[in-house]
Amino acid sequence: MDISSTRVITLMTDFGTSDYYVGVMKGVILNINPHAQIVDITHTIPPQDIHGAALLIDTAYRYFPSGIIHLIVVDPGVGSHRRAIICRTETAYFICPDNGILTHIIHNEEHIRTVSVKNSAYFLPQISNTFHGRDIFAPVAAHLSRGVSMDKLGNPITDPVQLPVPEPKVMNEVIVGHIIWIDAFGNLVTNISHDMLESRAGEAGVVIRAGNAKIADLNHSYAESAVGEPLAIIGSSNRLEISINQGDAAQVLGLKRGDEITVCMT
Repeated sequence: MDISSTRVITLMTDFGTSDYYVGVMKGVILNINPHAQIVDITHTIPPQDIHGAALLIDTAYRYFPSGIIHLIVVDPGVGSHRRAIICRTETAYFICPDNGILTHIIHNEEHIRTVSVKNSAYFLPQISNTFHGRDIFAPVAAHLSRGVSMDKLGNPITDPVQLPVPEPKVMNEVIVGHIIWIDAFGNLVTNISHDMLESRAGEAGVVIRAGNAKIADLNHSYAESAVGEPLAIIGSSNRLEISINQGDAAQVLGLKRGDEITVCMT
């Protein structure tokens, strides 16, 4: 992976779009590298939601070309002694606070190198206590995109912070999983993967229980169910999702992240 040819930097934050924060980060990047191409993944991660950021960057990064720099700033520890890190996999670079955002990527990728960013020569001259996205992360991403090596930016580490990741439990003919994300449509994304369902259920039918809803088998599309009817489907992240055709499953079913979803083989 040739970083000297990398010009694309993606941004993922919890900053929203009503303030100036995202725009200023882009300004910092373009001041250092006027040829950078900046791609917004999302800026509407719930505030301080590290688990959500970890899930979304893991879901998104694999759809980008090799050599992309991903800049993720969800940083409840800003101004503290938490580290800033750069992580390089075989296909991408990730710059973020060392607070567990890269948990899924570290778990899934085989060849990873990580440095703790230390070289203040590549920061802005004045560092605020509340906006490291502007003063540290954005300039570091820009310098990296210009070909500055990771070794000049920081020192190698082997202990990046990782979050606890609950795995589905299998008990006899029942899979017990949890809701790990709720998207803007109210779809309930679970930690039960399509591969797990396929390996456990095979050709057998399934009954999914989500709150008070009992759903027989999986849909191939939303339209297979009547409008307003709960359904289960394998979503675009290859995970089991609970949805309502043209409705908000989280609101209608009264479910939230962390709630159990069970799948019974029939």
